[in-house]
Amino acid sequence: MTKLTLTLLLMATAMNVHAQNSDEKVKTLLGKMTLEEKVGQMTQVTFDVIAKPEAENDGFPVDMKKLETAIVQYQVGSILNTPYNKAQSLETWNKIITAVQDVSKKTRLQIPVIYGIDAIHGTTYTQGGTLFPQAINIGASFNPELSKVAGAITAREMKASGMTWNFYPVLDIGRQPLWSRFWETYGEDVHVATTHGVAYINGHQGDDYSKAEFAPTCMKHYTGYGYPLNGKDRTPAWMGEKILREIYLPSFEAAVKAGSPTVMINSGEIDGVPGHANYHLLTEILRGELQFKGIAVSDWEDIVRLYSRDKVADSPEQAVKMAVMAGVDMSMVPYNFSFYDILVKLVKNGEVPMSRIDEAVSRILKVKIESGLLADPYPKKELIKLFANEDATAKNLAAARETIVLAKNSNNLLPLSKSANILVTGPTANLLQVLNGGWTVTWQGDEENLYPQEKLTVLEALKAGSKGKVTYVEGTTFTNPVNIDEAVKQAASTDVIVLCLGEKAYCETPGNIENLTLDQAQLDLANAMLKTGKPVVLVLLEGRPRVVTPIAEKSNAVVVAMRPGMEGAIALTEILFGDYNPDAKLPFSYPRNTNGFTTYDYKPLEVYDGMVINPLYTFGHGLSYTTYETSGLRLSKKEIKAGEGLEVKVSVKNTGKVAGKEAVLVYLNDNAAQVSRPVKQLKSYQKVMLNPGESKELTFKLTDADFSYIGLQNKRIVEPGKFTVMVGSLSDSFTLLP
Repeated sequence: MTKLTLTLLLMATAMNVHAQNSDEKVKTLLGKMTLEEKVGQMTQVTFDVIAKPEAENDGFPVDMKKLETAIVQYQVGSILNTPYNKAQSLETWNKIITAVQDVSKKTRLQIPVIYGIDAIHGTTYTQGGTLFPQAINIGASFNPELSKVAGAITAREMKASGMTWNFYPVLDIGRQPLWSRFWETYGEDVHVATTHGVAYINGHQGDDYSKAEFAPTCMKHYTGYGYPLNGKDRTPAWMGEKILREIYLPSFEAAVKAGSPTVMINSGEIDGVPGHANYHLLTEILRGELQFKGIAVSDWEDIVRLYSRDKVADSPEQAVKMAVMAGVDMSMVPYNFSFYDILVKLVKNGEVPMSRIDEAVSRILKVKIESGLLADPYPKKELIKLFANEDATAKNLAAARETIVLAKNSNNLLPLSKSANILVTGPTANLLQVLNGGWTVTWQGDEENLYPQEKLTVLEALKAGSKGKVTYVEGTTFTNPVNIDEAVKQAASTDVIVLCLGEKAYCETPGNIENLTLDQAQLDLANAMLKTGKPVVLVLLEGRPRVVTPIAEKSNAVVVAMRPGMEGAIALTEILFGDYNPDAKLPFSYPRNTNGFTTYDYKPLEVYDGMVINPLYTFGHGLSYTTYETSGLRLSKKEIKAGEGLEVKVSVKNTGKVAGKEAVLVYLNDNAAQVSRPVKQLKSYQKVMLNPGESKELTFKLTDADFSYIGLQNKRIVEPGKFTVMVGSLSDSFTLLP
């Protein structure tokens, strides 16, 4: 037995003992509980329910009478969200969580509350927290280690704040660019989303999420949420089960295997069935096929919406029964105790069996026990000294550098000389919100005055990094012209224009739009700048790929920066001045036209009869200040049997004069199958650092899982036949034998 095998065996044994111990504790505790105590555990309310009026907030926003009503009378098992929809100080959070858990000690069984928060790119609701690039940027890094680091630091800063449960990672697949939550995804590819999601979970939960610095994750939004037909949030998705299983389930399946103990349900509907009433998805697939054992929590108010919005229930009572029997364990009610009152009556009337209640509560208690809440539910004050420390900030900046895509660089305009005279203009040039997006300080993330003013905007970072003259003219807001003529005037005496366009911060339904084309005022500013004849560097700070084709084609350089986080302006400036060699690649296809969006893994049918797929920038596109050469593609075998796997080797060389990182992407095509297959699918990738002239051989291992697909019977199958492996411009084929 090898040392590694022994170590893994000991870890598995310890995990099994830990699980057995928690199961015994759950059984003992459950046996002592009344119906009301059990239903209370299934109830989650928002902070508003226990809050003082904001005008009466004296630094301690909790109304103690309301808190006692919630926990002692209704025995709620969970509270979520931030006071007054604003980030709070560490000190305030510690007071809040301490008060909540002190009151939980007054209940008969003293079961602590599990406090949930949307810490989706860092501790979003704790003032001064480390706020990483959003997921769409992290996906562009093609470096899952960044996700692991972000997960670890986020968990640590959450626990320092006192919060226990993170509603993250988002495992939706971003394949509808109109969608206002596009930027919350890792992009359009299943493999990228899966690898980053798993890495985040591993970082956030560590080897044991009962430890002080770790915390449980919540994978969301199960499932199919990210592909609304009309592009608007919380609207119907239309897809068959093959597509659901091929594209939207794998990331969740991997997250279950990685040990994420909770899941949040899709707020929308698939093929007419709302997520919260979908027994097939919530029980038959999630519990039966994926073997998920943890908590299924509703999204915001979505159980009562089965009655009030979706009209699949004819009363609030039927809505509660429908959701609970479909498989929802905890209701994010969130503003009242209606779920509690209704469910207690349903059980007493015999409409919901006690066995279903016991099942749900057992799952909730198990997560609480394994989170360490029963042992110590209070804020981990020993972690405060590590909160947003220099190391966390440095890692955040390092992450931001790897997430900004250089999409165009005509005649090597970039990097800019630090002595150049620069005109900076556009609505995203001097705002912190555009670096971060929604779920930042506030839900929408658009209250600029609440951002930490010591952090740098793009304008401020350029001024700090430049030795030349940097002139700023706003030019336009997001939607209205301001002083475009002044921008034209100032351009005459500058060497280069840095044109910062894009979107304000937004999230969910308030971020819905009708058209991907950028607002006319910004287009007018761009055209005015292009007409000056000065070189233009177009910088896009946006949450989704807004169509800018005419501007991009005329600009000398294009940087797709998306939402690079609180250190993003520094990272962007380092790239513009050449202090960092860009290495990010687009994790989505950038559309050329508003109705011309097609993902990279399109079907042969889509290019038949003269049809053309022609995005502005392809999935995986990203330039560098050096050049790379990929060569020597070799397959370990030309014929393999099921279960053997395949090794793919390739050499990559830095043929330029600047050190840099290159992400090498391995695609696979199943040449013929009973269900039409994409022209290519990403199956593996590695990112490697290379000095000028240096080369490395990379090895990728493909398995039956990579060769499989969802067949005619909606089951994953591996079918014999010919496959083609593609890396860059190289390709080779092998045969999977019967």
